[in-house]
Amino acid sequence: MIAPTPYFADRGCHVRIYEEARALTKLGHEVCIVTYHLGRDMPGVRVVRTPHIPWYSKLEAGPSWHKPYLDILLLWKCLAEARSFRPHLLHAHLHEGALIGSVLKNLLHIPLLFDYQGSLSGESLNHGFFRAASPLMKIFKVLERFIDLQADHIITSSDKGGQELIHDWNITPGKVTGLIDGVDTEIFRPCNRSEARRELGIPEDVKLVVYLGLFNRYQGVDLLLDTIFLVKVKAPDVRFLLMGFPDEEYRRKATDMGINDVITFTGRVSYDRAPQFLSAGDLAVSPKLSQTEANGKLFNYIACGLPTIVFDNQVNREILGGDGIYVEHGNTSLLADTIISTIHNSDIMIPLSGQVRERAIRIHSWDTRSRQLVSVYRTLLTSQ
Repeated sequence: MIAPTPYFADRGCHVRIYEEARALTKLGHEVCIVTYHLGRDMPGVRVVRTPHIPWYSKLEAGPSWHKPYLDILLLWKCLAEARSFRPHLLHAHLHEGALIGSVLKNLLHIPLLFDYQGSLSGESLNHGFFRAASPLMKIFKVLERFIDLQADHIITSSDKGGQELIHDWNITPGKVTGLIDGVDTEIFRPCNRSEARRELGIPEDVKLVVYLGLFNRYQGVDLLLDTIFLVKVKAPDVRFLLMGFPDEEYRRKATDMGINDVITFTGRVSYDRAPQFLSAGDLAVSPKLSQTEANGKLFNYIACGLPTIVFDNQVNREILGGDGIYVEHGNTSLLADTIISTIHNSDIMIPLSGQVRERAIRIHSWDTRSRQLVSVYRTLLTSQ
């Protein structure tokens, strides 16, 4: 697996990489992840890293001008590792990984699978790397189209992403397979609520809404703070547990808005601690603004038995189906009212908690996803 990212840094893209690799390993496949020098190794999967670059320490998602030389180092590390590992197939994450993989596949004469988690130009725009009218946008679109065409097959983390590839980027439909994110339901499961709340210093009787993920604008964290302001006015008994990073700016903003007294910020929460902290909550929320990118946090929410409120879009409905609670995209007033009405209604909350946990096990387990992925691998290998 080619992972041009500081793996592992406790965020959605990394969780998909790790859980894919671990599930494949459980099925008897040998997996090696080649990645940047940053991050930490996770148990059960072999990781090979590029040489240490002392001046680069960015763990957050998003583009960087350092990426070109980091990816050159990653290409050389992949070539060196291929000599001893002798892979049958290249599984590339992100567009940079697929670009590296396109070089490797021609040198090694093996197929390339591209694990597509969203548009390269779209993500750069979302992160404010450039504006829509910028010449860079045109360059990135040309590059993105070129990379998409290099893969022998593409798997997408949402059906919306597959439609985007086919309709917006003119990729042949037969070259695209949907393989949405999954969850390890043995790790992400309901844990001891009282124990988690004691550790976090949150009283037992508090109504608690949780968020776990990156802290930035396109994940909807700015909107979430606006929503919390409205909730505090109408339902001061409701508190919020916000878990993720980078959170310094949002801590300051919460103080300026006068809502810091109803929020517990944890900073970054490690993958192995996330299930316990999520289990402290009564209700989960994800106000993510992107309507095409995957929304991996939802799988962890529901696996922990948390009823979940999201904006109404195709990606979220693909994950939550009839077990989700949906509000109009970007409507903070409606989001606040829905949080208040839901969290105080045990007739909704209690049965929904069981329903979402059952959905995670039945539909979204990586045990099921990994077999689908192996089927794609076999098709690729037999077609060469």
